[in-house]
Amino acid sequence: MSVAQALRDAALVLQPVSPTARLDAELLLAHALDIPRNMLLLDQHDLTVPPGFADLVDRRLAGEPVAYITGVRDFWTISVHVTPDVLIPRPDSETLIEAAIAHFGVRSPQRILDLGAGSGALLLAALDQWPAAQGRGVDISPAALAVARGNADRLGMADRAVFQQGDWAEGVTDRFDLILINPPYIAQDEPLFGDVLREPSGALFAGPEGLDDYRRIAPILPGLLAEGGVAVIEIGHDQRESVSTLLSNQGLGVAVRRDLAGHSRCLIATRYGSTG
Repeated sequence: MSVAQALRDAALVLQPVSPTARLDAELLLAHALDIPRNMLLLDQHDLTVPPGFADLVDRRLAGEPVAYITGVRDFWTISVHVTPDVLIPRPDSETLIEAAIAHFGVRSPQRILDLGAGSGALLLAALDQWPAAQGRGVDISPAALAVARGNADRLGMADRAVFQQGDWAEGVTDRFDLILINPPYIAQDEPLFGDVLREPSGALFAGPEGLDDYRRIAPILPGLLAEGGVAVIEIGHDQRESVSTLLSNQGLGVAVRRDLAGHSRCLIATRYGSTG
């Protein structure tokens, strides 16, 4: 079977379980061939479909996310390894990096904190953006921290990114120019579908309203932000007002940034005044 036919067949098979069936097929075949996806698309006539490709398609058909099958996910300007111990980084979360870039302009944050670091994607993307910065990531999960440290090593950032175990800012006493936060924010009774069903529930759910972790985070932010510092915080599409109130009650200025779909996705909290 030709590569082109294999991709067509796989995409057709995966349509019932994935809105990105063709892309999934391409990523899985590139993984089976151990080549970049762009090479697969450019050199199809010189390639042979490996026997293991069918097994990868079957795993995807059973509901396993592509990122867990391939073990890799692109995020911002980097690629990170992911396992079922961490959330899969999503394009929506890149809104936090965009908000930070807009805040700092031509300046660079010197000290960056990532609360709930997971795979380390946010922190490592920020360090890639600002090569002079140093970063600290905190996560309660030892397994997630192992993934994050491995990613820092692979990206050559182990000397700039320190990861430690903690419950949010537990054990953190310094102040930071930039704080990145993507906490659990799904209400415990909200029905979920698709890939997210395979991701760690502790990184998804946050009480009856999805606000439990925001209530814990908001009071500690003023003591973590350096003068002129900013915290960029991911929120659910309907949580702008409720989380903004939690932050404002701590004396923080709050602005919002929308994602590519136009949803309120990131709150920008500053110690003094609003970023607009």
